[in-house]
Amino acid sequence: QVSLVESGGGLVQAGGSLRLSCAASGRTLGSHFMGWFRQAPGKERELVSSITRSGITYDTDSLKGRFTISRDNAKNTVYLQMNSLKPEDTALYYCAARAPSDPDYKYWGQGTQVTVSS
Repeated sequence: QVSLVESGGGLVQAGGSLRLSCAASGRTLGSHFMGWFRQAPGKERELVSSITRSGITYDTDSLKGRFTISRDNAKNTVYLQMNSLKPEDTALYYCAARAPSDPDYKYWGQGTQVTVSS
């Protein structure tokens, strides 16, 4: 069984930065695609960024230039650096993992809350 635990969320003023971490345990996820998603109140969950084992990233167009995903396979950890935060970035942020052969993300964390004040 895989466990994903996010950390690093909190309250920050607009224009500030946060770095989210997602630590995986239970098995090595070095071959897995890792992703960060977010869900704001009343909205659907959306993909923020994803990264392959080799470090190829996909970033949502609207967030390019502000959010950066990275991973440390040796530490079984994925990160999301968020800069120039805006109030509309307020959401519950989840990390997720899927095997390259799986169409959907199979493993999910519980989420970490990010609140950006204006």
